[in-house]
Amino acid sequence: MSELNQGAPAASQSSLSAYRRLIGYAFPYKKRLFLGIFMAMLAGSSVPALLISFQKSVDHFFGLKEMTGNASILFAVLVPALMVLQGVCYYISVVNINWVGFRVVTNLRAAAFANLQSLEMGYFGKQRAGDLISRISNDTVQVQNAVSSSIGMLIREPFILVGAVGTVIWKLQSLEANNVNFALLVLPFCLIPILILGRKVKKYARQNQERLAGLLSILDENIGGARIVRAFGMEQYEMDKFEKENERVFGRLVKIISVRSANQPIMQIIAAISIVIALLFAQNLNLTITDFITIVGAMVMAYQPIRKLGGVQMNIQQATAAATRVFELIDAPVHISTEEGAVPLDGPVETIHFNNLSFTYGEGPVLTNLNIEVKAGQCIALVGSSGSGKTTLVNLLPRFYEATGGSVEMNGRNIRDYTLDSLRSHIALVSQDTFLFNDSIHQNISYGSNYSREEVEEAARKANAHEFIMEQPQGYDTEIGDRGVLLSGGQKQRISIARALLRNAPILILDEATSALDNESERLVQAAINQLMEGRTVFAIAHRLSTVQHADRIIVLDKGEVVEEGNHEALLAKGGAYKRLYDLSFDG
Repeated sequence: MSELNQGAPAASQSSLSAYRRLIGYAFPYKKRLFLGIFMAMLAGSSVPALLISFQKSVDHFFGLKEMTGNASILFAVLVPALMVLQGVCYYISVVNINWVGFRVVTNLRAAAFANLQSLEMGYFGKQRAGDLISRISNDTVQVQNAVSSSIGMLIREPFILVGAVGTVIWKLQSLEANNVNFALLVLPFCLIPILILGRKVKKYARQNQERLAGLLSILDENIGGARIVRAFGMEQYEMDKFEKENERVFGRLVKIISVRSANQPIMQIIAAISIVIALLFAQNLNLTITDFITIVGAMVMAYQPIRKLGGVQMNIQQATAAATRVFELIDAPVHISTEEGAVPLDGPVETIHFNNLSFTYGEGPVLTNLNIEVKAGQCIALVGSSGSGKTTLVNLLPRFYEATGGSVEMNGRNIRDYTLDSLRSHIALVSQDTFLFNDSIHQNISYGSNYSREEVEEAARKANAHEFIMEQPQGYDTEIGDRGVLLSGGQKQRISIARALLRNAPILILDEATSALDNESERLVQAAINQLMEGRTVFAIAHRLSTVQHADRIIVLDKGEVVEEGNHEALLAKGGAYKRLYDLSFDG
């Protein structure tokens, strides 16, 4: 992780700080980078020798100047040799610098994804899924395009520029010209539009990346909510919403290409002016044809790197806008992590204690001074109306969120004193919103572990899933589609239970595990849940109170507080909040 998380400080990155951080990512590969830089320097530095050798060869072979036989052969061989050398240096430079560029972007993407895995659940509630996807996919591609294509030119072209301009100055000095400054006169005029246009590209690029993120969010919601869209007949509404955002992306892309394309004609106008100046100086200095060709050739060679560097500047500005968004994700603060001095949670969990527990999402209390003690092997049912804090309470157990007051304790110790991995390895979760991956049934059950086929099948049998799995086209190797779309709700739930069985954690959280199922599916799933509950400490959340009647204790929550507690019979006899909920459930 040290390599992946280089640099850190501010979420808002200036261009300079973004450059520095990207360089930090490249530093571990400095040998390849320096080889690429050195070869780029050789390729650029060969320009003066190539120009002078070319002039000497022209002078000799066209009879403009006498030359000895050896010199003639030397220059005849030197020009192609220098061209071959330049080509080889260019190849080695491009391959090595691009390798480093690709490696940097790969590590950048990995760092962003790694930090995403560490963020608390509250972060995802405040961010659009499309925006997060865009930062890791589109934004890193923007950086990759600029890094891979621009670093080589950024290193090589200045040497070509210096070599070409140096050749012009050297030639004029050798002719005892009084004024050599005309060769440098055009440079400031080249740099000014490059800088101005580069800033505009960065601005529009940042806006475009945000528009793309919005487009991805709409797409993600539309695909995920396809059934709702069609059920409510909102296809046209969704198309209009997508089209509006799509047009905004189009507008930004047009602005970017308009600004980028302006660089070319501006550079050509400046180049044309410089050639006219060169012709005027040639007339005044009585230059020979070969001197003039050498000077104009050098100026043309100087024009090319200036034009390319203008493009590089814009590529970098575009990449900086994208890199800034990636670094914001990398720098997103991790509020929940393994704390210093934490120890592994080993052995059985004998007691769980919610001690004066309070929690808020920032807009009023959700839980207030809860005190609940649970012993190993007990089944605790949490009931109450929607918004009473049931799900929030169990989400604090695996530290999906951090308590804002009081503590959650296991075996008499604050759960923050345990390493996060060991704590979560003791907890299995089966929820109403079953999430399955676009993979085989086997991989979904054994998720993240190398369980054998026999172990997977045993868990599936206990979860009442083996029979329907064997009816699938490829059995356990059947691909089930995005989010398990090819399975029914009851089938998905039984796959989820098999996954929890295989995890074999001592603590089980059941969050509305049967609420969305038909009667037949509920019967099969409930039988699987009964298998799963055996020998475990269970926290069961349910609106259908018939599913929790046999719990050891039923805790009734209202507005984040415990209002009643006891077993089913005692709470019914009491005639309070639980009785009212039970009657409502029975009437429903």
